[in-house]
Amino acid sequence: MTTDIRRRLAIPAARLDELNALLLDPDTRVVNDILAVVARHGTPEEINRRAREAGRLPVLLERVRAARPDYLADLEWLAEQRDRGAFVSVAEYRRSVLGERAATTVFHDESAVTLEVSALQYFPWVIAAARRAIEGRSLLPGRWIRVRSMKEQEADGDLPAVAAAMQIIGASVVETLDTKGTDGSNVHLDGPATITGYFGGVGQPNDHPLRWLDEYLFYYTTYGVRQVLNVNSGTVLAGYILHRLGVDIEFKISVFMGNDNPLAALWTLVGAKLFARDDGSTPLVGFNWSNSVDNETLEVTAAIRRALGFEDAVRFEHHITETQKSIVRQPYDRRDELVDLAGRVVNISAKHEGGDPVVDAGRAHPSDILDYFRERTEVVASGDWDALLLNFLDKVDATNHTARALTEHGLSFIAARNLHR
Repeated sequence: MTTDIRRRLAIPAARLDELNALLLDPDTRVVNDILAVVARHGTPEEINRRAREAGRLPVLLERVRAARPDYLADLEWLAEQRDRGAFVSVAEYRRSVLGERAATTVFHDESAVTLEVSALQYFPWVIAAARRAIEGRSLLPGRWIRVRSMKEQEADGDLPAVAAAMQIIGASVVETLDTKGTDGSNVHLDGPATITGYFGGVGQPNDHPLRWLDEYLFYYTTYGVRQVLNVNSGTVLAGYILHRLGVDIEFKISVFMGNDNPLAALWTLVGAKLFARDDGSTPLVGFNWSNSVDNETLEVTAAIRRALGFEDAVRFEHHITETQKSIVRQPYDRRDELVDLAGRVVNISAKHEGGDPVVDAGRAHPSDILDYFRERTEVVASGDWDALLLNFLDKVDATNHTARALTEHGLSFIAARNLHR
């Protein structure tokens, strides 16, 4: 009986024909609007060519030279430290944790966990973290998430400087576009008192998906920004369509999307499969889970991800720590769960949005998700710059504590690849 009922779920091929008819119909407004946005920037091939040129390290360094020549010296120092091997190697790090056992331990490299930190708001924080890593023989993460105003960081030179730094250290970076419903267009949002209106993916009302695409294409072709945060089902679909058209966009789904169960994940991955290119590729490179998920949720969905051919393409990004204020109940620490899961589920990143709770809670200014929405001038004027830097360094420390826990259990990690070899 169960088998017979299951067969009812089979989707007739004619349904796909109907979907294709809608997508290819020249009168379909939603598709026409997307095509019009793309056309303003050129053909997909032209867009990708311009993006590749804009994202080359020499081009980014020239932008830094023009906007913030003082940052150029920092970037040259960072490259020099990389080239002289100033950072701890993976083997040295493992010896520091395991001693002589490191030489005989077989590490599970096939399920290495990417160390991830959020949010990297300002370029000087990269240099501060690098200096501490050299001095303390610690690790810099292999993945960095940014949630700073694009226009603001473009104006002060942080945007090309961070992009260059990530290429130097060998790490991936995700930017958050300004088109995210915080400009007054979203009636749910009116400052911190109504920030809960952002949850559930209500941050891209009305024409925002088109504006989001337009903004993406600007930063992609001007600075080579390839990976961006995605917070809404409409912009997720827009990203799928843009990639299917031939533009090499990549995005990660935000925790704000609220994917908190295997069925929600299946719906997201079904969309990725439907709009995958003929080579099987998808722009969905990061899948950030809701903070409420448990290991069983990730294991069940990992089987779906594997069945759809996305095990290597779609990284599960799981919060291990969170900011002390404004997002979750504290203390929040999923490190033990990660260690239990990492040997069974591949392609996971351990995202650290806060310091370890025991540390973070004791700070005079604990980490706060609402700090991401502050302007730099206001942060400096308020005297909070050093406090926010300390919050960030606490998060980097937390990634190292996770790396230690993984190492103690014979599990592997991915740190900044060009630094920790």
